[in-house]
Amino acid sequence: MKALVKTEFQFSGQKSVYHGKVRDVYNIHDEKLVMVVTDRISAFDVVLPEGIPYKGQMLNQIAAKFLDATKDICPNWKLATPDPMVTVGLQCKGFPVEMIVRGYLCGSAWRAYKDGVREICGVKIPDGMKENQKFPEPIITPTTKAEMGMHDEDISKEDIIKKGLMSRSDYATLEKYTLALFERGTQMAAERGLILVDTKYEFGTYEGDIYLIDEIHTPDSSRYFYSEGYEERFAKGEPQRQLSKEFVREWLMENGFQGKEGQQVPEMTPAIVESISNRYIELYEHITGETFVKAGTENILARIEKNVTEYLKKK
Repeated sequence: MKALVKTEFQFSGQKSVYHGKVRDVYNIHDEKLVMVVTDRISAFDVVLPEGIPYKGQMLNQIAAKFLDATKDICPNWKLATPDPMVTVGLQCKGFPVEMIVRGYLCGSAWRAYKDGVREICGVKIPDGMKENQKFPEPIITPTTKAEMGMHDEDISKEDIIKKGLMSRSDYATLEKYTLALFERGTQMAAERGLILVDTKYEFGTYEGDIYLIDEIHTPDSSRYFYSEGYEERFAKGEPQRQLSKEFVREWLMENGFQGKEGQQVPEMTPAIVESISNRYIELYEHITGETFVKAGTENILARIEKNVTEYLKKK
């Protein structure tokens, strides 16, 4: 099993490349983007030293499935998936804000709440709530989109508008799309015996219209609980069974790493890497309801280059 952690393609018409934490995005003719979802894995805004075999393929295929299943709600950037690890799409001008939507009080929101915080990103949260409790209505808690190596920061709707990150009318459109997408994701999760707890969406503009961009409803961008046992666990104050990459964060925290200065990433042995890969396959199959079919890992770079080149030639 080999993992793809680095790409340096030179596609025909390529103008530039952006290497993100997990995705490498190639700009073709300032018109299209070729997004290669690598097997890199990040946690606490740090890219971990080992790649996870098949992770990129899984994330790419989950995102493609959900982009196709939500295009009646809002337009999205996806044009094609010429390779299991690649999506080709329209080049949109992204808003510098991530729209995080939460249906339940958990994760960083719970940690803040436990410390006495009752307002997140300008959204008031009632007293007396418990960890993993469902909000009366989903709430939107945006963050700024940080540069590589920096931390995303919470920001309120009013500050987004005041700082000129987008207009009030654009924010209203993003808000409407975010809640509709979350509702669709919640319905699709329920069909799979899952609860969509929280997720993030990114948007951009293309020829004056707002498009959904990047990934959607993947275990990297979303947290899922299993529906079965949720009420009992909540009543007893027990941790929920999760489908997300939270298990990676938990393993890191157990081993003394939270992305803080001076901390060392614990050793990622082949056994740890394989166990993370297997957990991602479990996530994929639960979320999609489909059996995961592994693409070959012998020469991933050559395969991607061939598939993308053939696709671009046809267009």
